[in-house]
Amino acid sequence: MSQRYALVVAEQDYYTSQARAGAPVEQLSVTRMCTALEVSSSGYYDWLKAEPSARAVRRVKVTEHVHAAFTAGRGAYGARRVHAILTRSQDPQVASVGLDLVRDIMREEDLVACQPRAYRVTTVREGEPEVSDHVRRDFTAPAPGCKLVGDITYLRTWEGWLYLATVIDCHTKGVVGWSMAEHMRTDLICDAIDMAATNVDFTGGAVFHSDRGSQYGSDQFAKHLKNHGLTPSMGRTGVCWDNAMAESFFAALKNELVYRVVFPTREKARRAIAEYIEVFYNRQRLHSGLGYKTPLEVTNEYNQNQSNAA
Repeated sequence: MSQRYALVVAEQDYYTSQARAGAPVEQLSVTRMCTALEVSSSGYYDWLKAEPSARAVRRVKVTEHVHAAFTAGRGAYGARRVHAILTRSQDPQVASVGLDLVRDIMREEDLVACQPRAYRVTTVREGEPEVSDHVRRDFTAPAPGCKLVGDITYLRTWEGWLYLATVIDCHTKGVVGWSMAEHMRTDLICDAIDMAATNVDFTGGAVFHSDRGSQYGSDQFAKHLKNHGLTPSMGRTGVCWDNAMAESFFAALKNELVYRVVFPTREKARRAIAEYIEVFYNRQRLHSGLGYKTPLEVTNEYNQNQSNAA
């Protein structure tokens, strides 16, 4: 019944907006519309005067928070991440909302998270380096700086390709090192390792894992890892799951940023990617693998626990 009354209200609002715009429209009376919808006009007016229920008021409030959470996630959050944000609210009515309600509201409001595209292999193999796989698809770590993964991807700009190398810490899931250049030479990945070394303390026997691309198998990179006290680790050729964490980051980056914008210049791409990594991914984005926390929160928790134990 309330849906029919709401239709009458919508029609009234439509006629009003058209009249204000100067459009020649013939407005139907409330009585005629109620008759056509098989409801009483007196019931319609009673419905208008009625106070909204507490449930309806709460749903409006939750809907506003769902929109805010979806926007904060840059249109990339599905129901689970939106729900995780709502549970952090200081408002008990919002913090106690269920996942099913969040799903219903997102469906009603047409809030659809952007979907990732299929992954493409970007590195190429030259020879078969004799490096073992010390990770074996276990991308967890008891502390920062003891297990890291990395990879290279390419990004299109109107000026040409821009290449990005990353280093991700397996404990915090944060991108602790990255480098961008117009080339895919080994210097690119060495620079990413150097940045990682300034952001996290490598533990004794720390492992750096990658695929078997030619850059990662080079003598130059092997020496660079040794200088930082890192042990090299490589997955099998052509098996993307062996370096899934690194590839997962690139999938998120492209889905949440690259595929949604155009980069006229390499400099514009550099700035956008740096902002995505340092502002959004490391400090704001909720990671399901971290129990819907951010890498910064996990880092701070670890440091606090170490401080308390000292």
